[in-house]
Amino acid sequence: MARRAKANPEWTGFQESRPYGTKYDLRTDFVMVYGIGNDLPARIEGWKQAGYTIHLMTGVSWGEYQDYLYSRFDGRDHWDEAQKDREGNLIQHGKDVPYMVPTIAFSEYLATYIKRAIDCGVEAIHMEEPEFWAQAGYSEAFKREWLTYYGEDWIPPHSSPDAQYRASKLKAAMYYRALDRICSQMKEYALVTYGRTVRFYVPTHSLINYTQWRIVSPEAMLVSMPACDGFIAQIWTGTARTANVYRGVRRERTFETAYLEYGIMQELTRGTGREMWFLHDPIEDNPRYTWSDYRYNYRQTVVASLLHPGVSQYEVCPWPWRVFSLKYPTEDGTGKETIPGEYATVLLTVMSVLRDMHNHEEEAGGAAYTKGVGLCLANSAMYQRGDVIGEGEDKGMFKYDGTGSSDKLTAEQQDLLDWSAFYGLALPLVKKGIPLRPVQLDNILTFPGYIDDYRVLLLSYEFMKPEHPGIHQALGQWVREGGVLIYVGDGSDPFHNVQEWWNRGNGARKYDRPEEHLFESMGLGREPKEGEHTVGQGAVIYLRVNPVALSQSGEGADRVTASVRRALGIRGEERDYSESGVLRIQRGPYVIAQAMDETGLESGTLLQGSYIDLFEAGLPVRDGFALKPGENCLLYDLGHGAGSAAASAEPAILISSSRIRDERDDAGAFGFLSESPSDMIVSTRIRCASEPKRVTADGKPAEFDYDAASGTLLLRHEGQPTGAAIAIEWH
Repeated sequence: MARRAKANPEWTGFQESRPYGTKYDLRTDFVMVYGIGNDLPARIEGWKQAGYTIHLMTGVSWGEYQDYLYSRFDGRDHWDEAQKDREGNLIQHGKDVPYMVPTIAFSEYLATYIKRAIDCGVEAIHMEEPEFWAQAGYSEAFKREWLTYYGEDWIPPHSSPDAQYRASKLKAAMYYRALDRICSQMKEYALVTYGRTVRFYVPTHSLINYTQWRIVSPEAMLVSMPACDGFIAQIWTGTARTANVYRGVRRERTFETAYLEYGIMQELTRGTGREMWFLHDPIEDNPRYTWSDYRYNYRQTVVASLLHPGVSQYEVCPWPWRVFSLKYPTEDGTGKETIPGEYATVLLTVMSVLRDMHNHEEEAGGAAYTKGVGLCLANSAMYQRGDVIGEGEDKGMFKYDGTGSSDKLTAEQQDLLDWSAFYGLALPLVKKGIPLRPVQLDNILTFPGYIDDYRVLLLSYEFMKPEHPGIHQALGQWVREGGVLIYVGDGSDPFHNVQEWWNRGNGARKYDRPEEHLFESMGLGREPKEGEHTVGQGAVIYLRVNPVALSQSGEGADRVTASVRRALGIRGEERDYSESGVLRIQRGPYVIAQAMDETGLESGTLLQGSYIDLFEAGLPVRDGFALKPGENCLLYDLGHGAGSAAASAEPAILISSSRIRDERDDAGAFGFLSESPSDMIVSTRIRCASEPKRVTADGKPAEFDYDAASGTLLLRHEGQPTGAAIAIEWH
């Protein structure tokens, strides 16, 4: 799908609600000015003067919308549109900031304010986080919407699986309607009033995170919204550190969770022509962690994202003001401190790498790994999530992020919080170093050929449901043409009984469970035996077990990996199956790798070659790089392209924690402009054939060190957004 070309590249950007400040001027391509308050024009002007392309971001489900709530917008109080749980409690993001039921009136309110942003000249609108809590659905506004949508009186969502499922479908449809109305109005307003096109994006958490946190959102539905130009994948430490269960152990697995989250977001837009930015956050919303914790988890998310080469645009930081200005707990717990200087330098180095990533595809002939394995995931996974209520002192809604673990919960309730049915299929493969891709099941019908690149697909209807029978026809064709489908399920999920297409028919057209239709459409009858079944040139492997059970033990995890190995064996490709315990790719000169823990492999892996370590402030040169289990790396390969010994003897900047402009190479001298935030130290490594005589920054001597073995120069200087003029002289 062709989209109108942009005036300027927008490879990296960030969001900020504060006025312009030099300490958090990250020198990206664009900035998303956040919020639609009265000071919006002044904030836009400040960032525009700094040279940025200007976008607007604001919340579509929550925000500082008190004028709407308290009758000041249209003369009517709108608190009846705030989301409520079954106890009648408001679900709020902060004081007087409730999550809203997206009524038509609320959509019109948001549209009024967004028109003001268009009047200020913004080039794109981001309506973030369309979120309706699974535990909500009890406000008067939602009851009215239920009557309009279903033509019947409201049913309490907690009263049955069917009521929960239907309530959640309505919630997703309402946010789709709200975004579609706002998007269409904004584009029409910009064209009619100013004769220009304004782009429209939806920043959203991943389908994986929303499902585990028990939040309903349109997600895959938005791909079918004509005027939606793309998305930001809001994945960061706060989402990815949510605990899950592998081999019976419940703990944080930030890398593995982030890897799966970025994967499903890459799949959301693959083949659609729509844009996707991956987000990273150097800290997170919880201010109680130390800088070492933030740094460790930031690395996990960055590496996880870079292992998905289908995306090369990034939101490098939400709220850089809070990263570079605020204080967080010290390691000894005695006080608070601002960001360590070395971490600030590393952050800007990584942001520079992200800005360059669009120039590099995944290198062919890199590390060998098992490709073409996917795990199906559908929007309907969100519809099967409801309340988790404990007993006694623990009675009440348990927290969305899984921190509500308690011995007062039943095993079934804890599995619901952990979403073990999904992770029981996903984690065994990722842990073995198999680059499993979550596959957006809803896209199979929308985009022909969407699953053609997959050899093996895992599927279970114990935690989601197919929303259309045509999905089975597409899967059946894929299997008959040589694919192998691994179906996992025992039919025990109570949501099999919701009022949906598979059980609405009569006689031979009525099915107790959706997998019965799946099997029948492949010629296997409704109740095939457990095991292997040939279908055309492909096959179905049926494991009659609830995937939750596979998360509880080593035997369960091994059963998942053995099934994938067997699936490739059926295709005659068992030699392609590899359990390295490492995920690794190379994108141009950048080597990205993660060595897994919990694998039983103690040796880790050794990368041969000469590299610059991009996760260190001093950009040290390493001869070989060892990764222990649980460790990762982001490296610049000095044997590749401009960094190689065989490259031209002319000076070349390999990597910098600043934005480089105006390079000039004169006889015996090399210079450039180095832009970065203030109050930090910039590190730059430059390939040059010999040690220079003199290096200056703005005419003053600068710190430098020449490494003859690698033929590179390390330069360090103070940062400034307007740019430091660097001069390197050999004569």
